[in-house]
Amino acid sequence: MSAVSAMAQFREQVTLYWLARTEQERKYLTIGGATIVGALVYMLFIAPPVEGRARLNAQLPAMRVEASKMQALALEAGELARQPVLQVTPMTRETLTASLTARSLAPTSLVMSGEFAKIQFNGVAFAGLYSWIDAQRRENRIDVQEIAVTAGAGAGATAGQVDAAVTLHQITGEASR
Repeated sequence: MSAVSAMAQFREQVTLYWLARTEQERKYLTIGGATIVGALVYMLFIAPPVEGRARLNAQLPAMRVEASKMQALALEAGELARQPVLQVTPMTRETLTASLTARSLAPTSLVMSGEFAKIQFNGVAFAGLYSWIDAQRRENRIDVQEIAVTAGAGAGATAGQVDAAVTLHQITGEASR
């Protein structure tokens, strides 16, 4: 049985079914079928674009605000790229010692090795150590390469006191951008 003959047989059965209906039944079936087809057309072809358009219209003001913020940030980035690199004070034993003294931090040892500095602290306040490291990062472009922090041990240890070993490295030149 080929597809053509199957289609012809189906059409014949539908025609027989249609002719067996009264005129009023045919009207009801026509109106019902048209209603179903209309609903399907609306659900498949009309509703999605209408709802999508409404959703996009609701999102458009927020997207415009984001676009203007991105444009402002792009302008700012362009201006910053044109500015010369600010020179920072090179990391030396003296500058590190002065900044530690200004924050009342006393290192047990401070060893400079090329562009790296290794500092050992015993019984120092963690909050003070953290704020000093953060200030060095922001002001002098000094990054922490390695850090080991342990809670202060012993009978005389106070809460918030730590022992720490910190290795620092200063970022210079274009790498700081």
